[in-house]
Amino acid sequence: MKRSRISRIMEILTTLQTGKSYTVSDLSKMFGISRRTIFRDLKELQATGVPYHYDTNIDGYVIEPEYFLPPVDLNPQEAVSLLLLAHKLSKEIQLPFKSSALLAASKIENNLPTDVRQFCNAALRNISVKTEYQEKKGLLDQVFRQLLRAILKKRIVNICYYLPHEQKNIVTDLRPYHLIYNEHTWYVLGKSSLYEEVRPFRLNHIKELNTLDKCFIKDERFDVSEYLGRAWAMIPEGRLYNVKLRFLPEIAHSVAEVQWHSTQKVTFENDGCAIIQFRVDGLNEIIWWILSYGDQVQVLAPRVLRQKIVEIAQNAIKQNELVLPT
Repeated sequence: MKRSRISRIMEILTTLQTGKSYTVSDLSKMFGISRRTIFRDLKELQATGVPYHYDTNIDGYVIEPEYFLPPVDLNPQEAVSLLLLAHKLSKEIQLPFKSSALLAASKIENNLPTDVRQFCNAALRNISVKTEYQEKKGLLDQVFRQLLRAILKKRIVNICYYLPHEQKNIVTDLRPYHLIYNEHTWYVLGKSSLYEEVRPFRLNHIKELNTLDKCFIKDERFDVSEYLGRAWAMIPEGRLYNVKLRFLPEIAHSVAEVQWHSTQKVTFENDGCAIIQFRVDGLNEIIWWILSYGDQVQVLAPRVLRQKIVEIAQNAIKQNELVLPT
């Protein structure tokens, strides 16, 4: 057999050993191959003496759970936590190398004691994770892998990068420093040939990436925590603002229950409103968060932030008044 087929058969073996039910169609979709190829691989496993069988009670193929490696010494809570990350969160978060994560989870499941594995399977059937939105995956795995290698080896990369506001692509050399996940998407922090300071670049906006045969010396003063500072999300602007907001009673508690920023302070008024204060670096990022609460929030300070919110809201009214009735 070719090496690639050996690897695939071992992955099928690992998957079946989790104790879950998998039909031929399930395996075909999981590994991106035809049903006929899956049948051939299953016959190959059978020929090597692997004890799998088709279970009519669960309508799928399984393998004896005690086959191969000894149990992993994890208690039910530890096991559920790990498998929750792989099986549930990986579906809602842009996780690079998702197939590798799922395979790793399967290996862990394979070696859990039977009672712990049964507890995990029952628990995960009753747990769901739902995030608000995710960017499309695009070239995430490929770009993430190349950037990670470039960071570890301190290699310069050349990227073709899409600027949405200008609706054009630019080409620049980049010295990548750090990968970070924020606001439902992945970024790489680094210095490009276009800017003097460290800037974030969205991985999903990287249209092409080539690792160059050039090394760079990383600025030892760079620290990701210091770089982010008190920015609302990803981009510090070099000026601190004391932001004071009043949230109306309908949403006051739901907003106050979330720790949105490290500087957050919350007080409740007698009428049920929540006064929430932040000290943030820059206003551009927090503006869109405030606008997402519509008429349920009032900007008390600073004045410049209130003016920006009013301006955007007035422009939104004008844009919608221009729309012809249908």
